Amino acid sequence: MFSYYSTLCTEVYDFTKPVGCSLNGDIEYYQERLKSCQGRILEAAVGSGRFIIPLLEAGYIVDGIDYSPEMLVSCRTRCEERGFKPNLYECKLQKFSLPFTYEAIIIPTGSFCLLEKREDSLAALKCFYNHLVPGGRLIVDLQLPNDWKPGEITTSTFALPNGDGITMENKSIEMDWLNQFTVSYIKYEKWRQGQLIQTELQRFAIRWYGIEEFKLVLEHIGFSDITCSADYEYGKQPSHADQIITFEAVRKS
Repeated sequence: MFSYYSTLCTEVYDFTKPVGCSLNGDIEYYQERLKSCQGRILEAAVGSGRFIIPLLEAGYIVDGIDYSPEMLVSCRTRCEERGFKPNLYECKLQKFSLPFTYEAIIIPTGSFCLLEKREDSLAALKCFYNHLVPGGRLIVDLQLPNDWKPGEITTSTFALPNGDGITMENKSIEMDWLNQFTVSYIKYEKWRQGQLIQTELQRFAIRWYGIEEFKLVLEHIGFSDITCSADYEYGKQPSHADQIITFEAVRKS
């Protein structure tokens, strides 16, 4: 019944999040945190390339994984347009096995929260841990649903360069306080000269974590030297629910 980051979602993502578009300073923050990396980096949930391409342009060796084939097609195209051919893998975050280990694994923009089931989150963290070299770092953004309102409906319209348009309706369906996730339905409709030519319906679930909870989860997986920062200022302690929270953790040597 539902699509998952399919064609229209990818088209909206490409249009609203072009290559190198920094969201609240995330690209600059990650580049600063990664500046000591000499080996391979893996971007999990790489999407259509907004984040990986600036890293490649800065000289880093970066691979990417994503579960959406449509996103990966866009990412490959955008990379090739700029002369890059990174290793891009289609696989689930909670179940992957790659031929390399990494000095750093990054999951910016809260994409880790897209893993709705707790067992999938734990499995993904174990995969990350197993793909890091001893002393390698995991850097991951988390977000809290501070402004999520059950029953709220919002509509956005995007006028594409070719004259087509896409409308996106986001309807808040459910907040599960006990299991810590929200569910929204996102309906994409593509229009041409007033005629509806394509539509997609996406189930969009977000899982959230408490700060101390996530520290304990990382420790349980085996990570150490865990730091938590807010709003892309390293070492700044979170103080508000609307802040981006970035965890950094090290695989034990």
